[in-house]
Amino acid sequence: MAKKHIAMFSFDFFKGVAHRGLHDLERTENGLQAFQRAIDFDFAFELDIHLTKDGKLIVCHDSDLIRTTGKEGIIEDLTFDEVKNGYRLLDGEAVPSFQEVLDLDKERKLILVELKVYKKNYRPLAKAALKALSFIQDKTKIIIISFDPRALLFMKKGGFARELLIGSEKEWIWMFRNFFESVDLEKTMLAEKKVQRYAKCHVINTWTIETIEEFDSASKISDGLTFQNIDPALVKAHALLLKNSSQKF
Repeated sequence: MAKKHIAMFSFDFFKGVAHRGLHDLERTENGLQAFQRAIDFDFAFELDIHLTKDGKLIVCHDSDLIRTTGKEGIIEDLTFDEVKNGYRLLDGEAVPSFQEVLDLDKERKLILVELKVYKKNYRPLAKAALKALSFIQDKTKIIIISFDPRALLFMKKGGFARELLIGSEKEWIWMFRNFFESVDLEKTMLAEKKVQRYAKCHVINTWTIETIEEFDSASKISDGLTFQNIDPALVKAHALLLKNSSQKF
């Protein structure tokens, strides 16, 4: 029997997801170069979006730009133009907008889009994300993820698979799992019996895998795996169809 909602997940999902793109010492995370490298290696990739002061979407993991640009600044307190004109990633490229990444990808590879809620802005953030994604033709090319279930609830009308992010520090969020199509779990949670029971009937993803040994071990339970700092050629060699994916393909 196929897992619930599996038809909403593209083939890319089951081959590994590049965390914040395929970044390295030469390519800053969540930058266009890192995303292009993921596309070139035929990998799905994950990114994070924030809402600027004037309601536009910027791609960055942290609200504070300092770690990836070397210059302090809270995205939610800045306008779109202030971010684009006043900051550069450590590799020299501009901090990308969400639209720039969508234009780069052109629905070629699956993108896991994390909604980064800041000071309870889940409603306007979800609204902006829905608008940006309104032109997507193949709904399986986008998965929406967030630690905030409220943001995911507002994304229901988009028709995309939604994964509730759950970490061991806030495991109580697990109680909201059945509101969504999937869960996206911290890797330490795969050892829990409740997770293993859930995985028998539901598609799950796991983060963040950092060795090929972790990749192989986690794939025994998890359908998708978000990875970083692993040779992408090794991942491709190990990422044959993961558990139960053959039921769809």
